[in-house]
Amino acid sequence: MARKEIITNTNEDETRLAILEDGLLTEVFLERAVARGLAGNIYKGRVSRVLPGMQSAFVDIGLERDGFLYVSDVLADIEEFSSWMEGDDEDDDGHEHTPGKRRSRRARERQRIEDLLSKGDEILVQISKAPLGTKGARITTHISLPGRFLVYMPTVDHVGVSRKIADRSERNRLRKIIHNIRPKNVGGLIARTAGIGQNQQDFQDDMMFLIEAWEEIKRRSEAAPAPKLIHKDLSVLLRLLRDVFAEDFDRVVVDDKKEYDQAVRFVSQLQPTMVGKIELYEKKTPIFDFYKIQQQLDKALESKVWLKSGGYLVIDQTEALVAIDINTGKYVGKRRLEDTVLKTNLEAVKEIGRQLRLRDLGGIIVIDFIDMEEKANEHKVLQALLDELKKDRAKTQVLQISEFGLVQLTRQRVKQSLERIMLQPCPYCAGSGRVKSIDTICIEILREVKRLKADLNGNGIVIRTSPSVASALEHTERTMLRQIRDEIQAPVSLLPDGHLHQEQFEVVSL
Repeated sequence: MARKEIITNTNEDETRLAILEDGLLTEVFLERAVARGLAGNIYKGRVSRVLPGMQSAFVDIGLERDGFLYVSDVLADIEEFSSWMEGDDEDDDGHEHTPGKRRSRRARERQRIEDLLSKGDEILVQISKAPLGTKGARITTHISLPGRFLVYMPTVDHVGVSRKIADRSERNRLRKIIHNIRPKNVGGLIARTAGIGQNQQDFQDDMMFLIEAWEEIKRRSEAAPAPKLIHKDLSVLLRLLRDVFAEDFDRVVVDDKKEYDQAVRFVSQLQPTMVGKIELYEKKTPIFDFYKIQQQLDKALESKVWLKSGGYLVIDQTEALVAIDINTGKYVGKRRLEDTVLKTNLEAVKEIGRQLRLRDLGGIIVIDFIDMEEKANEHKVLQALLDELKKDRAKTQVLQISEFGLVQLTRQRVKQSLERIMLQPCPYCAGSGRVKSIDTICIEILREVKRLKADLNGNGIVIRTSPSVASALEHTERTMLRQIRDEIQAPVSLLPDGHLHQEQFEVVSL
């Protein structure tokens, strides 16, 4: 079994958490001080706009942008919602899947947003998806409070079990426990994957803690003006300790004393037997350097990812989708081409699974596998991909390999990808990743000279440009420089300026 560790780096501006498997970075979580995690926060908001045409509303919750609320996320009446939520396939965070969504869709047709909300209404909402790019937060009135073993949903009358628990007997056992402990009219409960093997008392304690937390949230909401933050979710480290930290982890290493003390207190209440696995890092070398995480993190921002065999992936993230291309690269194999292609594709599958988690890529993802002649090999690659995606906590849906060797899949998008958090669009190329070529700039300089020719009155000119363009005009583009001189029949001087971008230049009359 792989050695699993959580490494935490904290300072005033940012908290970074890395999950390592045998020293290899598989997941990273970043939380900036200016935008601490918002998903899961509960607000008392005020409806600012109702949009009947979109069957949605905008709600002021005190953030930069209003939250976006769909009609299906508006609580109408708990009895009505009870009839919707009869399916038992749930996520660990309480979001339902079919057949529940089919029932929700039919029920949504019976209610209209304008009948449920009006401008100025004050409502209690929870952020289900943090703001992404220019979009405001997605919000819901269906509150869900995750505990260690349960998710408590006070607005629905429902019992469920995480869809990630496959064993039927365990699912039945957990459902029976929840039915035994759940008081009447208390709301819905879902068993989380961490509840596998736990006894009834563990679930009872978790449920009472969550019910008390909900009562406190209601008390705060009644006294608060809108818009107002009512309940803030746990810090990124404590969320990870609650949701991920389990017996298969070898240790958690924290480099901040305050965070370390909080983690120890939290785990001592949640999982007392695991406290000994939490360590305080006190070496002088930065923790991400010591565990060789920083180097791996820097590589996670590159578009090209090398495979051990010599093949490589190219990952291109756009606004619409993520494209992943696989190439054999330096790997030529030892036998026939089909074996080389199969080995490269299988190796790529493992790396793709890691990169999806590491970069937190979401939405539509298209993988361009190297074409295989044998259908059996296509099946091997697809099955390997499905097995790899089982390690992923995010929801994924995968289609069959197309006749062009493409696999399309969707991956749950909950927060911004690593690239969106750590990078910004290039101010010169507007994020296209391209700039005008040097020969294009030289031609543009010639055009500018022709435009100014009539105003020069026989005077010479100085061309102020970037060093790379100036060097080209003196060497590889000498013909262009000669055309410029012939055009004005006067002296031409080049002035390289290291402060200019490659696309910038200025033609000045002497």
